[in-house]
Amino acid sequence: MSEALRTFFSPQILGPEIFYGSSVGLFLIGLYMILVKKNLVKIVIGLSFIESGVNLFLISLGYVWGKTAPILNKPELMKEPVKYAVDPVPQALVLTAIVIGVAVTAMALSIVIVIHDKYGTLDISKIKELKW
Repeated sequence: MSEALRTFFSPQILGPEIFYGSSVGLFLIGLYMILVKKNLVKIVIGLSFIESGVNLFLISLGYVWGKTAPILNKPELMKEPVKYAVDPVPQALVLTAIVIGVAVTAMALSIVIVIHDKYGTLDISKIKELKW
């Protein structure tokens, strides 16, 4: 990475607010897609946007500028891991949430396929009009 980009992306210039804003933006885009869109596939994609926004928010809360990943392979990390490494709990939580999110998305898309096979459409307003 060039020196100009490194300076621009330094914590003094952007700070953690860029990650908080991005996570709120992803969450709001997903919420918009869930509330406004009528296509079931777009609603599932909106759910994925919300999951990504929450995961980014949790990671940005758990990160401390200037510290490294909690991998104890350097001598200074072995002596004082709290001083040089970030907390691994948010990272493990988000990794678990990503796996669960992929499973939820796959299940939701399989339900969408079954709905399309049964009703012949993915439009919610047309599905609500149909009776058993």
